[in-house]
Amino acid sequence: MKQIKKIISAFNHIPLKFSIWLYFMGYTIIVFLIFWLCQILFLEKFYTNSKIHDVDKASEEIISAFGVDSNSEFNKRIDNIAIENDLCIEVVDKYGRSLYTEEASVDCLIHGKGKSIYNYQKKIIDNNNEPIWLKVPDPHNNYSMVLFGCALGDKNNPDGYLFINTALVPVGSTVDIIKRQLIMITFILIFFAFIVSLFVSKRIAQPIDRITVGAESLAKGNFNTKFDGRGYLEAKQLADTLTYAENELSRVDTMQRDLIANVSHDLRTPLTMLKAYAEMIRDLSGDNPVKRNEHLEIIINETDRLSLMVNDILDLSKLESGRQKIEPVEFEISSKLSEIIDRFKGISEKMGYSVHFTPDEERIVYCDVVKIEQVIYNLINNAINYTGEDKQVFVRQINRLDGIVVEVEDTGDGIEPDKIKLIFDKYYRSENHKREVVGTGLGLSIVKAVLKLHNYDYGVKSVIGKGSVFWFKIDSKDVRNVQNNE
Repeated sequence: MKQIKKIISAFNHIPLKFSIWLYFMGYTIIVFLIFWLCQILFLEKFYTNSKIHDVDKASEEIISAFGVDSNSEFNKRIDNIAIENDLCIEVVDKYGRSLYTEEASVDCLIHGKGKSIYNYQKKIIDNNNEPIWLKVPDPHNNYSMVLFGCALGDKNNPDGYLFINTALVPVGSTVDIIKRQLIMITFILIFFAFIVSLFVSKRIAQPIDRITVGAESLAKGNFNTKFDGRGYLEAKQLADTLTYAENELSRVDTMQRDLIANVSHDLRTPLTMLKAYAEMIRDLSGDNPVKRNEHLEIIINETDRLSLMVNDILDLSKLESGRQKIEPVEFEISSKLSEIIDRFKGISEKMGYSVHFTPDEERIVYCDVVKIEQVIYNLINNAINYTGEDKQVFVRQINRLDGIVVEVEDTGDGIEPDKIKLIFDKYYRSENHKREVVGTGLGLSIVKAVLKLHNYDYGVKSVIGKGSVFWFKIDSKDVRNVQNNE
């Protein structure tokens, strides 16, 4: 068993070109083996069966024409049958007198010197006028004769008898000739099969070899690799797929580098401030309660910012890995939106931002309240970070037949059309980025992950110079009227 596994394992490591050549040559050899078996071993049996079939078919045609065609038509038909099939045919009446004779061979069982039809006619009569088949060796030749005999007309009172004789010529000499021809043809065709299989295997494997070289280059981090899939459709499809994967990997690699740079920058700033204010407490304000508390407050705020950033990264990782499951509950969407917006009052009062809410009729929704809160919070926070100089943010609840749409609009610079499809990417950061008031810059990535987990539609509409509207829709299947709930 181990030896078989080793053989299979070794075969799995054979190059594609050699495998195709082996298959092609194996197929050629099998075809020739079958051809040789059919032509050499079964030729004689096939020949005998063919001759018997010819006799049987001729007898059926003669029996159907007997007594129906005129004598001239009957004789003409038998002439054609005898000549086409190389048969000796004799038709006699019930008394043994010849009605028709066609002699294809001088020395056959029913014609020639000393041949008597009476003995064969008697065999038919003794067989209750049932057809007879005889295979008789010819004493004068090195082959056998096949004789068919049957009654014509009514079996109980025959009008005559039909006899058909054919020689089974030995096929040994024919087989020898065919064998010599086959040997020549086999060697010639195997030679050409060898050449053609080498060409075909190289032709088929060449695109795979080119793509393999490209894939090895891609694996080393070369994102400018060109995949050449010329040759056949499957190779082109593979090359196109690898080109697409290369573009995606290149984009992800670029964005990942940008993310590391941005996160490193965001981490470095609070860490620097933590160290600086800790040193100030140690060296300057340790004995001054007012200054010390002021410095400690800054340290606490920066620590909260670091914690928020780490938590966002962990939350995003859990959401995208599928480890977090939604836990739906019923809650009122208008009340929840108002509650979240109230949390931003501190920022509004301190930094001059205004968050306006336009509610619709209250509805009960059935979804994960914690995660939907996170979505709404991140959308509002994103709008605050990117809104215009007027510092206005608008939140709207729109009830529709197909669900509830929540929109968050800012009045910022807007997003270029070719960047909209990237805005939710976890590695993407807008070129119009401003320093976050609250948050880490991963908010939209978390929004995307949560909404995909709920199977909710989402998107963004943006006009350059006028701002952007981020939206998501809670499906109608998860929405109930307050009245019905009561």
